[in-house]
Amino acid sequence: MDSRPTSLPPSPATFDLDEGKSHSGNIVVVFDPSVLQKQPKIPEAFIWPRCERPHRPEELEVPVVDLKGFLEGDAASTSRTAAAIRGACASHGFFQVMNHKVDAAALHDALRVAEEFFELPLSTKLRARRRPGSTWGYVGAHADRFASMLPWKETLSFAYDYSGNRDGVVDYITSKLGEEFRPMGYHARYLTALLIVSTESCMTTCDRVETCMQEGAPKELSLSIMELLGISLGVGRDYYREFFEDGSSIMRCNNYPPCQEPELTLGTGPHSDPTALTILLQDQVAGLQVFAEGNWRSVSPIAGALVINIGDIFMALTNGRYKSCLHRALVNRDRKRRSLAFFVCPQADKVVRPAKELLVGHDGGGGGVPRNYPDFTWAELLEFTQSYYRTDASTLQNFTHRMGMNKDASQMEVF
Repeated sequence: MDSRPTSLPPSPATFDLDEGKSHSGNIVVVFDPSVLQKQPKIPEAFIWPRCERPHRPEELEVPVVDLKGFLEGDAASTSRTAAAIRGACASHGFFQVMNHKVDAAALHDALRVAEEFFELPLSTKLRARRRPGSTWGYVGAHADRFASMLPWKETLSFAYDYSGNRDGVVDYITSKLGEEFRPMGYHARYLTALLIVSTESCMTTCDRVETCMQEGAPKELSLSIMELLGISLGVGRDYYREFFEDGSSIMRCNNYPPCQEPELTLGTGPHSDPTALTILLQDQVAGLQVFAEGNWRSVSPIAGALVINIGDIFMALTNGRYKSCLHRALVNRDRKRRSLAFFVCPQADKVVRPAKELLVGHDGGGGGVPRNYPDFTWAELLEFTQSYYRTDASTLQNFTHRMGMNKDASQMEVF
């Protein structure tokens, strides 16, 4: 008989948060890698159904896009790049980018700083734990929201408003962890700036990030990708750039510790990203998988490359032409895995609606294309995924139903 624990062992692996209760009144399971990664059997809360468990799939054919020509203004290179992106996004929504002008040494430092945080004692990390409804803070295994099928990971997240307080990350880190962690706060702010700003002309000293961003010389990486997406869809290079330039972002640092039964659990369960676009930095430990062509397929790390994938908001902006696909992360027995995910979001109250060019007939005639999704805002979708729904392949569909979209899509306004 399997004598695995139904919960984690006593302190320090588990202890009470806010007197030991979750928002539903249940005892909270606290994820402590220093204890769990040594256990021969994992707790039942981390075991996934057999149909969801990992296996060794084939590699997904993900285009590796060289941004050099586009960033230098080469028209022919831009056309080829847009075509490659169009094919990938219409199929599964994933591609990788090289020559993105984000400094490789700085990205390596970013992973190192994230690791420094995750190696802190659990009691210290929990001082920065995420509060209900917030996108800021530390979470272990999402045990604050779920009681079963928990992911084998811990995360640290913080938000960034493109026009807001640039010291917000520093202030958050120091307020939760103390002044001695101010250097970590500067690194965290710099890490966020890396993916908002292509740092070819940035200083790499953390306390000079603000100077770099005020100079405005480099092209913003996330908005550059938005330009390419606009070109690929035929709506113009400025369309999505302008839509997102006053937006916000969420940076999430992920730590996947070793697991003695990796065949029974997942580092991140199957999900789609509810945001618009994700820029992912992987270390060189494999683990990312995408559900494409009816099967799970691997996306192996490529040194120097960043993984890009379409999220639910961008799928809605294209009326479903570009796909937001399920993906997940695996863990392994011997090696920890780290990644940094940068989620691009529009302004909270901006209305998400397809461009009129995407709602005309494919032949260019007068016939309109039915709307697949109603108008909504990022704030509404975020509340849905944080309060009511565990994201999956049907997030937008179920969100639509919750909004009361009962009339046939063909009756919706077509521009």
